[in-house]
Amino acid sequence: MDNHRNAPQHAHYDVIIIGAGASGLYCALTAGRRGRRVLVLDHANKAGKKILMSGGGRCNFTNYFVEPEHFIGSNPHFCKSALSRYPSWEFIGMVEQHKIPYHEREHGQLFCDDSAQDILTMLLDECAAVGVQVRLNTQIESVQALEADKNTRFELLTTKVLSKKEKQERKDTANQTKLPQTGYRCESLVVATGGLSIPTMGASGLGYELAQQFDHTLIVTDASLVPFTFTDKTGELIRTLAGISLPVIASNERISFKLPLLFTHRGLSGPAMLQLSNYWHTGETISINLLPDTDMTALFLAHKKSHPRQLIRTVLADYTDSALPKKLLAALQTHLWEDIKNTELANIKDERLIELGATLNGWLLKPSGTEGYRTAEVTRGGIKTDEVSSKTMQSNYQDGLYFIGEVLDVTGWLGGYNFQWAWASGFVCGEII
Repeated sequence: MDNHRNAPQHAHYDVIIIGAGASGLYCALTAGRRGRRVLVLDHANKAGKKILMSGGGRCNFTNYFVEPEHFIGSNPHFCKSALSRYPSWEFIGMVEQHKIPYHEREHGQLFCDDSAQDILTMLLDECAAVGVQVRLNTQIESVQALEADKNTRFELLTTKVLSKKEKQERKDTANQTKLPQTGYRCESLVVATGGLSIPTMGASGLGYELAQQFDHTLIVTDASLVPFTFTDKTGELIRTLAGISLPVIASNERISFKLPLLFTHRGLSGPAMLQLSNYWHTGETISINLLPDTDMTALFLAHKKSHPRQLIRTVLADYTDSALPKKLLAALQTHLWEDIKNTELANIKDERLIELGATLNGWLLKPSGTEGYRTAEVTRGGIKTDEVSSKTMQSNYQDGLYFIGEVLDVTGWLGGYNFQWAWASGFVCGEII
């Protein structure tokens, strides 16, 4: 890994950024505007792949209501400096300058009217305008800190990422020669490699490996902003309801969200579940209030007095028809009150009505897990932020080494917050390198 004998001649840059995603590109254009000679390296064949797929292809690029409490991490104060120095309206201003049409959805979320490609094109155009070089299909083979003057702190060796066709040609010709290496040196090295989410987009653990190489601590990582899965009988019930969506309050011991829930063939999804996944740990129970605007226990007990001959399904049909889809209501009956479905309220004990009401207002479920990194929008955890400057993103252990974006232990809520963290952390780093 660190064998640099017979290494090639090294091109020199002021700044090398590993990762051509949101934070990396924004850092690059910010540094480039300051006249820095910047090179961005990425192993993918296209820059900004996650930008392109985000927001259903429309890119939820920021949020009107960004606050530090919308982010989680082992140090909840770490994100405050960057977010205050680069608020969302700064990025919105760039979007408007490039005449990209956008719109606001619920909770201050901002999306492109047309395509996420507009955001990526804007970033690449801004990079090109200040001379930033972007080299794709580039594999980082090694990174070494040099004991030299501060203008040459790091040495990188890279190889070309071969296409499927090139790999097959080497295999067909039994070509065992090592791929030629390209060397680079730089004053500042920025790690903007992202997390482990969506490996099909090229996500890898390179950033974490580099952090550990320079003695940084990793906070345990996990998939986040991700749907829940269920393997028990509850999972069987959920699968029969695939496609149904309704507003709920989803909670655990730490937080609650009033947002839409979506039943799927794999489990529970929708904004309510994605948000809650940020705060969920394996083995924990979650609570779902299926009728957040109605106190069901009070309703059942009141109807027992005023309409003692009514059935439970009649009460629910009369008062929750618009809130609970009929298919869901039928499934819940089978699951929760099949034995008393034809019993008049007068003949049902108060304790049972209280229990049923509490369940409808707080259905307790224990997910078997999540869909994992395959579908997760972000990675929770990452490089411990106590070991990084919140004002510059520089490593506390290695001068000239910086970490930005998702690779750090900063995870935002659903709704454009993670992109705003990418822009903000990239900006404050780009201003100093």
